[in-house]
Amino acid sequence: MLALKILPRLSFMFIVLVFICLNQEASYIYTVTSAAAQQEKERAMIIEVSGSPYERKRQIEKEFPQLTIVQTFDTLLNALAIKGKWSELRKLERFDFILGMHPVQTYTTLTRPNLFSTLDPNIIFPEKLNQTRFTGKGIKVGVIDTGIDLNHPDLKRNYRGGFDLVDLDEEPMETTKDEGMPTTHGTHVAGIIAANGHLRGVAPNAEIYAYRALGPGGVGTSIQVIAAMERAMKDGVDIMNLSLGNTVNGPDYPTSKAVQEASKRGVAVIVANGNSGPETWTVGAPATAKAAFSVGAYEAMREEIFLYEPEKGRHIPIRSINRNAPWKLDRDYPLVTFDEEKTFTASIVLVDDDEKTLIDRVFQAIEKEAAAVIIKRTNDKPNPALNRLLEQEIPIPIGLVNKKDGEWLEKYHQDRYFKTIVNVKKDLVAPFSSRGPVTINWAIKPNILAPGVNVLSTVPNGYQVLNGTSMASPHVAGAVAIMKEAKPKWTNAQIFAALETTALRLEDEEGKLIPPHIQGSGLIRLDKALEADVLIENGLLTFGKISDYIEEVSQDVIFHNVSKENKKISFRHEESKNGLYFTLPQTFTLKPGEKKTVPVTLKTNRLFLQTGMQEGWLSVEVDHDEVLLPYILINVTDSYKKVTGFSLRLHPLKEDVYTYELYAIEDAKSIVVQLFEPDTLVYVGDLLRLENVEKGIHEDELQRNDIEYRGSFYGLIIAELDNGEIVQYEAPIYLP
Repeated sequence: MLALKILPRLSFMFIVLVFICLNQEASYIYTVTSAAAQQEKERAMIIEVSGSPYERKRQIEKEFPQLTIVQTFDTLLNALAIKGKWSELRKLERFDFILGMHPVQTYTTLTRPNLFSTLDPNIIFPEKLNQTRFTGKGIKVGVIDTGIDLNHPDLKRNYRGGFDLVDLDEEPMETTKDEGMPTTHGTHVAGIIAANGHLRGVAPNAEIYAYRALGPGGVGTSIQVIAAMERAMKDGVDIMNLSLGNTVNGPDYPTSKAVQEASKRGVAVIVANGNSGPETWTVGAPATAKAAFSVGAYEAMREEIFLYEPEKGRHIPIRSINRNAPWKLDRDYPLVTFDEEKTFTASIVLVDDDEKTLIDRVFQAIEKEAAAVIIKRTNDKPNPALNRLLEQEIPIPIGLVNKKDGEWLEKYHQDRYFKTIVNVKKDLVAPFSSRGPVTINWAIKPNILAPGVNVLSTVPNGYQVLNGTSMASPHVAGAVAIMKEAKPKWTNAQIFAALETTALRLEDEEGKLIPPHIQGSGLIRLDKALEADVLIENGLLTFGKISDYIEEVSQDVIFHNVSKENKKISFRHEESKNGLYFTLPQTFTLKPGEKKTVPVTLKTNRLFLQTGMQEGWLSVEVDHDEVLLPYILINVTDSYKKVTGFSLRLHPLKEDVYTYELYAIEDAKSIVVQLFEPDTLVYVGDLLRLENVEKGIHEDELQRNDIEYRGSFYGLIIAELDNGEIVQYEAPIYLP
């Protein structure tokens, strides 16, 4: 299975799996521990089985009494959680009913992430979202994540239970240093939802149920996540929060299917949309599930800082990194390069980010009365000196520039003065927030936005400010807990509809509405949702992919009057444009408590239709209030990845066997994975060739001895689609 990971943007696990990071930019490499090293250690594993899992449990217990079956799963998957020595676990291979084996705790960290990040001083406190009298009392919220700090004073009052799907025990604690790369993510997420101490979450009296599905470094498998979801359902949670995901943009990935099933059974599933923005088509599973209430990240304010040189007309973007002295220079300053023999009085000093000399040079600049320091990055690799610099008390502004701009400053700084320009932008979608739509079902994602930048919450032994859609999702989970307490008779669909109907539609700097594939229905407004008189279900209008020259598609929209007064509903008729012709419902009136389903019909003519994605907003008047409904359709000419999610790993039990997985968005005549030397790009050979590939997940085994190549490679995935189109994608590949 593809790994699920918390932290942002796309990064590849060269040795094992591909993941998406939902928090802060990082690059990890993991490897599977050798079979010999693990042979006599007790291990935890989840195995998928065919038939009744209870019957399979009895068979295994009878034949292998040395193995302990900790958990049986029968709702979202057929599987058993087993503990035992590796030598005993290997014997399970003889059973034909075992469909898959998913080991736990088999990853060891080889590189550390770049934890250096800077945050604006505008800290977001989760409790600010909830300005109501409700607290989420009596509502059970399951946090599917890295576990939590069970002893945190702000969480232990509300913690009610959970399970550890990594160690397979009853204590879902965060990973500590003794166990591997430590984690903090689940504690941060739980605090946003229901901290109740010095810090208060959105729903401070909600009950927290924690499920550790992600182990050291915040890494886990799809099976662990699904198993955690099933355990949460059996514990009777009302809401699940999944601040995790992968890179597969498709609605039928296993975790997405699990979200669908959990939703059918009455659980409100809130999912982070991902941190792979700002490109389109970057939302990943399980946020891709139609039933998932997926959440993008809202950024209240962003300062863009530039050094401006008027003679050349050059604007140099700066990243301010010193909280103690923000970059707010009130006059023009000359810029000089660092020289130990010079003084820097009233000057901006430019230094390289050399790890050995950086901190010393910054303090020398301070001693020599510099007005500010600019650090030129020489590459994008992690630099521990930058982290150490953040720990110092620096009395002057410190900023970063990239290598290209730094070299320009070195070349043209002589006898020039530089002006500081600060542009302030408000009400933004965070650039890292993943964009939709979803492939195959072409749905608008995210459903809604919530605060995801500069969010203060709990972490083990304290508090921390973090960014990510991982932080946005629990805001909504807490809001849904408030809604469930305040509106106990409302269904999940009605609660979601209230949040979507009353969300604030965000505009760009030119006053134009930000497109639906970026903001969904807009920014959450909990107080407005509680006051909603009319709920609009299925209000995110998805008209699918247009392939014929003339097509007509309808989508039903449900209006529900939850007030005690009549409500008049009127659609504003749109003028036909760009090959789009809407047929909208006539004006109608809803009586108190009445529900009405009306069709919205779209007719398209591809001769006039613009290429790519088509989206916009339809205006509905509810009495005298305007509600804008987002719509989207996909022209057949739009481009998105046709093959994704390629991963390769050593088999958990079989020696000299690789297992691979990939996800085809469309049917293909063939898919080839080619290997190239990473430095010279010289072709090495083909790793894999598949013929007549149907859309969906494909996984199988490769014999290690059949592959003569070893080491790190530049991978090129080439697919010939059924329509004759050739597409190709890159992926780092490691063959141990």
